[in-house]
Amino acid sequence: MKLDRYDLKILEILSRDGRITKSKLAEAINLSVSPCWERVRRLEKAGIIEGYSARINPDALVKRTPVWVQIELKAHNAESFARFEALVHATPEVTECVAVGGGVDYLIKFETDSIDAYQRRMDAWLTGEAGIERYFTYIVTKTVKRPSPGFSPDDLA
Repeated sequence: MKLDRYDLKILEILSRDGRITKSKLAEAINLSVSPCWERVRRLEKAGIIEGYSARINPDALVKRTPVWVQIELKAHNAESFARFEALVHATPEVTECVAVGGGVDYLIKFETDSIDAYQRRMDAWLTGEAGIERYFTYIVTKTVKRPSPGFSPDDLA
């Protein structure tokens, strides 16, 4: 799908404020309401806009302890990766996980009630079928920058 400057501006605005009114969005991109809203619907239908949501501050609800972990697996084959990734998906304390190259297999962010709760989870993974060779724990002492919502046309460059 070819995107023009109006489409890109719509994406930029909606990524920051998904609750903006149709008229304010149209005004912001200098189009009338109907053509603007047709563009939004087209972007939704194409799957470029996947949905709208609220950003929730979990610390306002429950204080969580973030811990980053490097994981190296014993075996490096499709079955081992699939088994480990299924375990990650089944673990609610894991809030982020990426597979990486360069000597480490995964970087994982746990958010638990305490360091003790994190360690109990890791102990269970180590005695279970996770296939972990070794892991390194990094306790977060300060959050310097959080991911912020927002899309910029520069993201496409």
